[in-house]
Amino acid sequence: MSSDPCHHTAAGSSTSSSGGNDTNNNNNNINNGDSGGNNYSNYSRLTSLRNYKFSNWFSQRAEENKRKKRVEQQRQQQRQRRGAKVFKCVSDSTGHLTLAPSRLFERTPMSPSDSLDEIALQIPRVRVEYYVNENTFKERLQLYFIKNQRSSLRIRIADLFLKLLSCVLYIIRVILDINPTFITCYGCEVGNKTEFILSRKLTEEEFQENPIINWDGILWVNRPTVLWVLQLLLAMVSLTQSLVLTYLGYKGNIWQQILSFHFILELVTTIPFALTIVHPPLRNLFIPIFLNCWLAKRSLENMFNDLHRAMQKSQSALSQQLTILSATLLCLVFTSVCGIQHFQRAGHRHLNLFQSTYYVVVTFSTVGYGDLVPDIWPSQLYMVIMICVALIVLPTQFEQLAFTWMERQKLGGSYSSHRAQSEKHVVVCSTTLHADTIMDFLNEFYAHPLLQDFYVVLLSPMELDTTMRMILQVPIWAQRVIYIQGSCLKDGDLARARMNEAEACFILAARNYADKTAADEHTILRSWAVKDFAPNVPQYVQIFRPEHKLHVKFAEHVVCEDEFKYALLANNCTCPGASTLVTLLLHTSRGQEGQQSPEEWHRLYGKCSGNEIYHIVLGDSRFFGEYEGKSFTYASFHSHRKYGVALVGVRPAELPEFYEDTILLNPGPRHIMKKDDTCYYMSITKEENSAFVVNQNQTSDPAAAAKEGGGSTSASAHPAAATAGDNPTAVIISDSRQNLRDTTVTQTAATTTTITTTTLPPPPQAMGSPSMAGGSGGGAGGGLGVGHGMGTSLSITPATLTTTGNHLDVPFANNPNLLSPDVLNQRRGSRRPSILPVPDMFTSSSFSIAGNDDGEEGDESDDEIDDEMPWRSPSEKIAIVKGFPPVSPFIGVSPTLCYLLKEKKPLCCLQLAQVCEHCSYRNAKEYQWQNKTIILAADYASNGIYNFIIPLRAHFRSKTSLNPIILLLERRPDVAFLDALSYFPLVYWMLGSIDCLDDLLRAGITLAESVVVVNKELSNSAEEDSLSDCNTIVAVQNMFKFFPSIKSITELSQSSNMRFMQFRAHDKYALHLSKMEKREKERGSHISYMFRLPFAAGAVFSASMLDTLLYQAFVKDYVITFVRLLLGIDQAPGSGFLTSMRITKDDMWIRTYGRLYQKLCSTTCEIPIGIYRTQDTSNADTSHCSLLLLFC
Repeated sequence: MSSDPCHHTAAGSSTSSSGGNDTNNNNNNINNGDSGGNNYSNYSRLTSLRNYKFSNWFSQRAEENKRKKRVEQQRQQQRQRRGAKVFKCVSDSTGHLTLAPSRLFERTPMSPSDSLDEIALQIPRVRVEYYVNENTFKERLQLYFIKNQRSSLRIRIADLFLKLLSCVLYIIRVILDINPTFITCYGCEVGNKTEFILSRKLTEEEFQENPIINWDGILWVNRPTVLWVLQLLLAMVSLTQSLVLTYLGYKGNIWQQILSFHFILELVTTIPFALTIVHPPLRNLFIPIFLNCWLAKRSLENMFNDLHRAMQKSQSALSQQLTILSATLLCLVFTSVCGIQHFQRAGHRHLNLFQSTYYVVVTFSTVGYGDLVPDIWPSQLYMVIMICVALIVLPTQFEQLAFTWMERQKLGGSYSSHRAQSEKHVVVCSTTLHADTIMDFLNEFYAHPLLQDFYVVLLSPMELDTTMRMILQVPIWAQRVIYIQGSCLKDGDLARARMNEAEACFILAARNYADKTAADEHTILRSWAVKDFAPNVPQYVQIFRPEHKLHVKFAEHVVCEDEFKYALLANNCTCPGASTLVTLLLHTSRGQEGQQSPEEWHRLYGKCSGNEIYHIVLGDSRFFGEYEGKSFTYASFHSHRKYGVALVGVRPAELPEFYEDTILLNPGPRHIMKKDDTCYYMSITKEENSAFVVNQNQTSDPAAAAKEGGGSTSASAHPAAATAGDNPTAVIISDSRQNLRDTTVTQTAATTTTITTTTLPPPPQAMGSPSMAGGSGGGAGGGLGVGHGMGTSLSITPATLTTTGNHLDVPFANNPNLLSPDVLNQRRGSRRPSILPVPDMFTSSSFSIAGNDDGEEGDESDDEIDDEMPWRSPSEKIAIVKGFPPVSPFIGVSPTLCYLLKEKKPLCCLQLAQVCEHCSYRNAKEYQWQNKTIILAADYASNGIYNFIIPLRAHFRSKTSLNPIILLLERRPDVAFLDALSYFPLVYWMLGSIDCLDDLLRAGITLAESVVVVNKELSNSAEEDSLSDCNTIVAVQNMFKFFPSIKSITELSQSSNMRFMQFRAHDKYALHLSKMEKREKERGSHISYMFRLPFAAGAVFSASMLDTLLYQAFVKDYVITFVRLLLGIDQAPGSGFLTSMRITKDDMWIRTYGRLYQKLCSTTCEIPIGIYRTQDTSNADTSHCSLLLLFC
């Protein structure tokens, strides 16, 4: 088989043709033989000759084939070694020849007659050399002297050393040259010096009258032979180097090279030494070698540049400019000193180097004592020239230094590697550094004692504004905050901030961006860049949109503003003041705000604002260590009764299989406390910073105390209270009525929050679960607290222990809120119902008391609709079930059990007051809902609205208490968003704006229980940050004027704009609170706006308040998880939830907050965490109401 069929074809044709020729020859021979009479003998000779020729031809052919086969095998071996392809000729159907790669490794090709390969083997190989231009002499010199960074740096250092050495040799020569009067050329005789000797005996005044100049002292010097040899060698080396560099730098203009200042100096200091070789008398010729200091300065500048290139590091421009300026000053002084010393050799008074230095420094400093003066005109002229040179050179250097300093100030500093190794620091990255944002971070960050030694590095690409510059110059921040202008996307700037050695990196979102999506994209890229540069540094990332969480899920802590914002606004609708509760919990405070106020509610509210979330392991705790083996409810009540702290959550050390490690809020009496459990509690300060003082008057028998008054009197002090209302009145805390299931909130009611125990099934199988929403059973215990003032406020956990100095103390005996048996007997007009003690272990029978008391929903299927619900629209006839939402608007949604429609609602029915084939209603009033609506007004449908709906459709609420939700949007939502909404019951949307009164009426504002107004992002003013809320404020003010009784909840971007909410120009009490806010700010309060009535009432909220959630996560890594569970963003099996219940004056028999705590723990297993007080003054007979915030 041959790999070249075309050659075989050609060979075959040639063979056949040759065969034909032989046949013709034979025929001719035969004919000739016949004609010549040679018959048989001729024929025999011809046959033998022909056989010989054929045998010879076949043998040659066989040898040729063997030779070609060996050559082909050698070629094949070479091709295999080279990895080259072999091509063969292929004839297609048309007879044309084409090239195709051979199947070289599948079979051995037959011996071809490939003439092209033979020719290719005969072509000589040529080796190509690259970069031959660098082999020239000049290029090699350029490579060594200029292009190669390291060799060039060595040459610069050597040149600097030689120049400095020449200056040192000049100083040695000056010291050795003592008597210049008799100096002359080398080998020459000294002339007549009598007049010079006589002039030395004259006084200064006499010499000035007739000065005599010794020109030989200026022209000649005394140079020893050894010194001359050294200076000659240095001069020749310097001259050679200078000539080489001039040759290498030649680019067509030789005069530019020759007439340069530094080349002329080089010639002046070297050529005279070359002349001394030719003419020996010139060895004593004065040569201004001290001018080499300027050449040394240039070498220093070049050395800096080469150092940067060789070391691949950027030296500080400011330090480099300072070095060059110092070198310039030194060169000026050294040149002046050497010049004036040399010229004064020819005068009356000879100066040594020290005297010359003294004179130059005094002259340049403009002091001019006059004790040393030049007495001949050459010295005087020289000093005039040097002063002029100084006036020209120094201002230029100072200008460059000032420019570098200003640029350095703009770029900020850098965090040195030495500090990074010995000290701890965190890096804060943001697009812009706003004063309010940075101050919130610094105040919250340094509020923790453990972080006092940390440094904060601010990394931002923008320049600091005037306000930020002033802040960073304050001594408290100037020593601990370092600003660096740079980008997180540049490794050089991250290296300047020492990101690799940082303890954490905070990446803050830019609030000044109108496009929040673009702001999140910038944040994502910054987070990726930091992760790529420093993968081991923990990241604390803040983003706006929940759909972008997916890209930064690798970060240790992520706070999505839209998630928390909408969830908090939703909880504000069901639990009034929830936003204030969370805000105060997330701000570090010592509870000193409002203590100077004459109003009781200010002092109580400010004191309780110091409560925060802390954690401790049960085995290490004095608060909870004694309750090991007891139920969670028992531990919570007794720790509150004994120490005044509220145990609200626990992280079990051991969880069942397939359960995630998370926090359980009020897991209820079924959870038994273990030694390794982590307890989460609310208190003024953490246990490690608390002092324990035993009350000597305390009842020694706890059983007797429990028997008398339910055992809650000894440790309950001031309940967490706040006032809310329009008029100043006395505020009374009331307790829940006998039926705690009634959680309906009216306009005059206040709320108390409880934590109800629930058991959630692991997602996503189960569709229903038993829950205790609001509790059941007997009336909840409560207490009485009196406060004077007007407005709204909220306190969190009651501080049942009074604060004395810096430690917690037990209540004093004359405390009016401490209800001792005597006080109880005095207040007891009639016998109050007793409260059951909280058992340490709950049995199934006792626990069922709090479970289903009335059994009103026991026989009702979750898939059925109450017939009494007047839902007329056919689309609303769909059954309501419990389950996990099948469609989410973005990736990363936590599975939450809530109320859903069994079937998807048609998208056309989602639009309110829009006539379709399923519904003919034209306004909200025609729907005839049994519950009041909740209106959410926003400029567009953000995916975060999903987190607004989830808490309002939580599984622990009853179906009959669901409020219709109306989304008032200025832009039409997309289909994907509507598809997610279509599975929730009683959720609608409509196009409109709160600026339009008709849109509000069509949305049913007169039927609304709450109107939630989200800050408009796209239409805010960009001229001034404080004006960013102007549209929202004016729109809400219009709504407040037209509908004053509507409960509105507004979100603002600037917390300072809260004072404009529900603004009244002649409100004297609001003016009083404004002055109080200023005083609190002067005292150092970080949350001075807390006494503003709209904020205290939970009617206004700023998303910037959630920034502290990210800052606190650095110290409390659990705080984000805790708040997510508290707001219902996440759910955990066995964890409780946030709810509220109404308390009226009919429940006043409980009296104290401690008794209320006991009542709830013993009946419904709920834990109160705060009281929201209100007072209705519309009637003459005022009724006092409270809402209790509860963990259920």
